[in-house]
Amino acid sequence: MTSRSQRPGDLLATAPVHAVAPAHTAAATPHELYGELFVAVQMTRVFGDGKSFVDARPKTVPSLIRARFEAERRLPGFSLSDFVHAHFELPGHDAAVGPRLGIREHIRALWPLLVREHAQAQEGESLLALPRPYVVPGGRFRELYYWDSYFTMLGLVADGRRDLAEHMLANFAHLIATHGFIPNSSRSYMLSRSQPPFFFRMVELLHADDPAAGFAAHLQSLQAEHAFWMAGEATLAPGQAHRRVVSTPEGALLNRYWDDRCTPREESWREDVLTAEAAKGRTPTEVWRDLRAGAESGWDFSGRWCADPADIATIETTALAPVDLNALLAGLENAIALGAARSGDTATASDFEARAAARRLLLQTRFWRADAGHFSDLNWRDATDPRPLTAAALVPLYLGIATQAQADAMAAQVQRHLLGTNGLLTTALTTGQQWDAPNGWAPLQWMAAQGLLRYGHTALARDIAARWCASVHRVYLATGRLLEKYDVAEDKPGGGGEYETQDGFGWTNGVFAAFKDGLLRP
Repeated sequence: MTSRSQRPGDLLATAPVHAVAPAHTAAATPHELYGELFVAVQMTRVFGDGKSFVDARPKTVPSLIRARFEAERRLPGFSLSDFVHAHFELPGHDAAVGPRLGIREHIRALWPLLVREHAQAQEGESLLALPRPYVVPGGRFRELYYWDSYFTMLGLVADGRRDLAEHMLANFAHLIATHGFIPNSSRSYMLSRSQPPFFFRMVELLHADDPAAGFAAHLQSLQAEHAFWMAGEATLAPGQAHRRVVSTPEGALLNRYWDDRCTPREESWREDVLTAEAAKGRTPTEVWRDLRAGAESGWDFSGRWCADPADIATIETTALAPVDLNALLAGLENAIALGAARSGDTATASDFEARAAARRLLLQTRFWRADAGHFSDLNWRDATDPRPLTAAALVPLYLGIATQAQADAMAAQVQRHLLGTNGLLTTALTTGQQWDAPNGWAPLQWMAAQGLLRYGHTALARDIAARWCASVHRVYLATGRLLEKYDVAEDKPGGGGEYETQDGFGWTNGVFAAFKDGLLRP
């Protein structure tokens, strides 16, 4: 029996475990390096957070650690915890800012504390080398993240740290040149997936006076990223899929989230093993692929991705063409067209103008639920599957892809279903997952407000920004912390998901600063 997310048309149902961009090499992951030691540490929960071990640095070469483990593991009195602490340097915690400051001063003081440099990788560690300094989100997130960084860069520019924003853009260009794409983060165990493609928006941010010139300067990187997302498009027949590209039964090309591995996520190994065990009528590799694809989306996790929103074991990310991903790819295609035109490459400009126009039309038609009055994800093989309203439905407005009538209808839907006391709800689903109600997230507040503003819904855009920023400020006054997510119903940290709410926090700092410099400027 074939489940909803494992279908006959999928060409990679038995894909190799690791298939990242054939022309590029990938660093070994902790599971590959440490084998049974890795599995034992993660499954017995030596650490409460599975990310602790995969971020640890070995004190000697991995092969020696592995040999010692095999020699000692069955000896009387062997302690796995003692062994790990003896052989690995565990990740530390970020320093605190110090005395309580005003919130804007606190954010400015945080930027230097979140800066990292890692130009030379050590054998056996998961952290990838990068040529320039970069800003991390904070807390357990000790590395460069892809889509987080765009929203962080908004605040860096607002706070006069354009130098750091330019360093981060250079690091992302380096990752594309090195790996053929931008990974989820600068960790070896995330080299099999990307995240929402915001590189073109980073370029635009840093070339605000002449975006086309920026796109021309970064044209090779933009085209390489597009090629990563579209790999396999030339061989697809209608109804088939290959990695991140899908062809609808009518032959329209769209994109989905994917991961080139179908094993448990190394940073959440135990959680993924248990989720697969709870799944009914599905193979573990199918469940793990969909969990990993959910992580590529950045929305890890949400009932948005599940056949039964209340049951993560029904996750079916690869069965869906997400509205936000396809809107971002339309934006990327338009950026390439503008950059190619500025460079004098008329053939490429014409090709990508046509690609962007075709995708815009699909978004305005196939992704629009006329019966409900909102954009939604598309089950690319089953058009009758009614996907729920989520904050992702505002990304077509953010990128100028919606019609005015669609934007007006979306504004009404936001007012009716997604506007909370403290800003924009992620979804109207209450599932216990962190990318569902009652949580609100900085990037979604930004894209919603900017999208609504673009279509003339200025009062609603300002209202979302003001509600969210006021809550962030109140929680800061109560706790002294800036957090990764917030409860949109009450003045408190957001919750749910696989780990405790983290503070720092890159994209919250960035969006708060950008709102205060823009929509909410006195």
